Parts: sequence; structure tokens; C-alpha cells
Amino acid sequence: QVQLVESGGGLVQPGGSLRLSCAASGSIFSINAMGWYRQAPGKERELVAVITNIGSTNYADSVKGRFTISRDNANNMMYLKMNSLKPEDTAVYYCNVVPWMGDYWGQGTQVTVSS
Repeated sequence: QVQLVESGGGLVQPGGSLRLSCAASGSIFSINAMGWYRQAPGKERELVAVITNIGSTNYADSVKGRFTISRDNANNMMYLKMNSLKPEDTAVYYCNVVPWMGDYWGQGTQVTVSS
């Protein structure tokens, strides 16, 4: 069974940066589109960035130009570099395949943007 583990979250001031990491226990990266999702308190979980198995990317309008998704298929890793963070980016961030599969949800990593 594939297991996804997110890390790299934390508390950062507005305008700051973070890099999130997603580690997979199995070799799913080479055969699936992967994505970063986030869920803020009281809101639906949303997809913010997607990367295909050949490296094409797409972003939600709210993060376009600030976030960069990348993947390392050889090491079963995916990353999300987040720059110019805003308070509205505060959420728990998760990685999963696209479209998501319920069995793959991990615990997520908390990102808090606050002064």
C-alpha cells in the first residue's frame, strides 16, 4: 500500500518562504499525476498545484507565480516551494495523486502565515 508523508510546514511571517516535501513509500510518481492540496479551517480541501509524470505543471490562480511544484521520480519525492506567503495560505497541506485517492491521504503538514 502506498503511503504519503508530508513535511516542511511551520510558522512563517507574511512574505516569507517555505518548502514542503512529500515522500512516497511506493513508486507511484512515475505513473501518476501528483498534486498538493490544502485545507483551511472551515473550508473545503482544494487542489493548489499539479505536476504530471512528465513534468507539466498547473496551479490554482491563488498561488500562481508564488508556488512552484517539482518532483523527483527516482527518489519518490515531490516538493512545493512557496514564496511570498500570505495569511490566506494558512492551511494544512497534503500531497496525493490527481485525482485524489482516499486511501492515500496522509496527516498533512501545517502551514501558518502570521506576523
